[in-house]
Amino acid sequence: MQTIRLLFDKPQTISSISLVFEETGAPRTQEFVVRYSAAGTLLKEIVRQQWNFSSPNATRETEKYKVNLPNIDSLELEVTPDISGGTACASLKRLRLES
Repeated sequence: MQTIRLLFDKPQTISSISLVFEETGAPRTQEFVVRYSAAGTLLKEIVRQQWNFSSPNATRETEKYKVNLPNIDSLELEVTPDISGGTACASLKRLRLES
């Protein structure tokens, strides 16, 4: 499992989350979870998604989520690169937040 956690100095309002993953090597099924925290509360799940990478046709996963997240103090992306337990590493090409 791989985790990226963003901690904001001051509360943020997020209206959109965009993610792009890319895998051109071995086929695998990846799962990711995006969570947030507002005002020091426990992390709350926004989305949980699985994607099957299989070269040459399915090598890129692009997701965009419209959200309404006022006053968040942290955002977390947790990725399980291969849900079958393999040794793959996730390849995040882009993480974009919009307010």
